Amino acid sequence: MKNPPLDAPHRPDRPSLAVSLADSIERQIKDGAYKAGDRLPSLRELAALHKYAKNTVVAAFEILVSRGLIEPKRGAGYFVVEHKRTKRPDEESGRIGRAMDTVWLLREQLKSHPDGLAVGDGFPPVEWLADVRLDKYQQKVVRTGLGALFRYGSRFGYAPLRDQLVRKLADFGIGAEPNQIVLTHGANEALDMVIRYFVPRGAKVLVDEPGYYPLFGKLKLADASVVGVPRQHDGPDLDALEAALQAHRPRLFFTQSLAHNPTGSDLSLAKAYRLLQLAEKYNLLLVENDPLADFKPTSAPRLSALDQLERTIYIGSFSKSFSAALRVGFVACGNDLASDLADLKALIHISSSEYCERTVEVMLNEGHYQRHMHKLRGRLEAACSSAIESLDAIGAEVFVKNSSSLYLWASLPRMDDSLALAKELLKQKIVMAPGCIFNVDSTQPCAGSRFNVGAAADPRFGQAFKAFLRKTR
Repeated sequence: MKNPPLDAPHRPDRPSLAVSLADSIERQIKDGAYKAGDRLPSLRELAALHKYAKNTVVAAFEILVSRGLIEPKRGAGYFVVEHKRTKRPDEESGRIGRAMDTVWLLREQLKSHPDGLAVGDGFPPVEWLADVRLDKYQQKVVRTGLGALFRYGSRFGYAPLRDQLVRKLADFGIGAEPNQIVLTHGANEALDMVIRYFVPRGAKVLVDEPGYYPLFGKLKLADASVVGVPRQHDGPDLDALEAALQAHRPRLFFTQSLAHNPTGSDLSLAKAYRLLQLAEKYNLLLVENDPLADFKPTSAPRLSALDQLERTIYIGSFSKSFSAALRVGFVACGNDLASDLADLKALIHISSSEYCERTVEVMLNEGHYQRHMHKLRGRLEAACSSAIESLDAIGAEVFVKNSSSLYLWASLPRMDDSLALAKELLKQKIVMAPGCIFNVDSTQPCAGSRFNVGAAADPRFGQAFKAFLRKTR
């Protein structure tokens, strides 16, 4: 056998074009891009798309038929057959076994389950927001200044929207100037900026417990030491808070005054005053996250209104009242801090999306906004009533029966660990938000779960829970 010439190029073994094409289509089928019953592109279309000979595509289809993935139908083409989809490593199979951690639940919140029920969802039902009709505002957005839409915006964010927010905050009793407001890519970027600015590695930070699980993830990512302050029906446990202040001397306490996520509780006025006294005594900054501000009365007690941004940092968002897809939030604070946060924002992201900010500004200028908010609050009250009634009917213990909160926190009968129920109901495409996720130490069992009032009254949940109880007797 002749040796190849010394100057011959090395050609490692590679699959043929037909095998490569078949492998590519198989990956798309298993990833769900093509579902059972879908017709594949024609031989001619694939040949033109990949610039392959028709015989190559025919050979690839024959390989897929032999693998049991597609079948030919005379005169109609090739169709995907029923198969068991291979789950990716980033999907539920890998996470359920490791106790539904923060990232797992966050991924579940971002998925779309057309035939599922997200009973623990973090967002209002889509139908509540559909009448906002984002498409009808686009021409008006373009008319606000077409040239500027092709450049980065101000480090503080779109000035006319910040002017609008000055008026909006004034309705809450918070006095602020435009240069005290920094627009962000949603409330989560605002939280991230505050953490980057204030929290060095290893620092002690206080949070509500149970509390906002993405915040816990951000703090752990920053290598902070997170200390939970128990949440009571009228706000934080102030005795526990003072003990933590004495023991750890933290700089920040992240809290939600109104429609608390996940318990649905509201801060009482008496506790708000006492909390501010503790903040002054222990030199504590209070980061008040208020993502459901539009769902609550403007007169409801807010720390930032009582304190006027002296020891408070106020974070808001339009994700829950307009659209999460717009990703427009803001942080309001003292002048110097606002300027520093705007610089930090410029370093991280250069600017936020002025196009989205202009969209929100146009929407706030429309008379439709007030009508939308009135309808939204009405839907929320009706949903709260129905959800509480449904949870009562199955014997649940509801932490706070709030009439204007997107969330309820409830413990179900005979359930010491809500994670076990969440795992079981997931098989029926019912996605819960088990309480362990909302604790600083998510490995500890928790009886409570977060319920979205827009989904908790769905009869599918009650039926599935009762079936689970019968099964476990």
